[in-house]
Amino acid sequence: MKLEQIGEKIWIADGPAVSFYGFPYPTRTAMVRLDSGDLWVWSPIELDSQLRAEVDDLGPVRHLVSPNKIHHLFLGAWADAWPEARLYASPGLARRRRDLTFYAELGNTPDAAWEGQIDQVVIGGSVVMNEVVFFHRRSATCLVCDLVQRHAPSTQTGWKGALMRFDGLVGADGSTPREWRLSFLDRARARGAARIALSWEPESLVIAHGEWARTGGTDALRHGLRWLRP
Repeated sequence: MKLEQIGEKIWIADGPAVSFYGFPYPTRTAMVRLDSGDLWVWSPIELDSQLRAEVDDLGPVRHLVSPNKIHHLFLGAWADAWPEARLYASPGLARRRRDLTFYAELGNTPDAAWEGQIDQVVIGGSVVMNEVVFFHRRSATCLVCDLVQRHAPSTQTGWKGALMRFDGLVGADGSTPREWRLSFLDRARARGAARIALSWEPESLVIAHGEWARTGGTDALRHGLRWLRP
């Protein structure tokens, strides 16, 4: 099995590592079965026949969500597999992926299809990249993509591992890449959005890269964003 159910109407799946500037990054997706029965998919990972079959067993994929503009590698494959699905672009992604047809750009207001079931807020204020953070109400799960990274210490060896540790991305103390933090010139805006995310009081924190928090999600999110002092 590739899919793991982690709460009511929510599943995750881990994919193979991808190269990011030569650094191996583990991947993870999450999917929610909406009250309509449709599937909402966050940060799609590499799609293979086994994962596709398991997803089909859950229900029809209707919403494909990119949380930030560098998480788009597998959107096209999922859109081809489920052509009736709508694609939602994170801020700035539509300009980068002109080969894809997006239904809408994500903001602070949930689409009508998942309003009241999944909340969202844009952690903005960066001149480089903003990220949309989500909260699945029924399972009290917060979904964070690159803003909080907690790579396994056992995988971080040699000079690359040393750089990842210096960047503050390893283990339970993992956070946001230092260079990305520096790009948040409007810290007040980012801090306000982080406060909204913390106000959800998530019980779990699912992240794309590294060990996610099954419990203590609020504390894990606050610790990961401690540089913002939210």
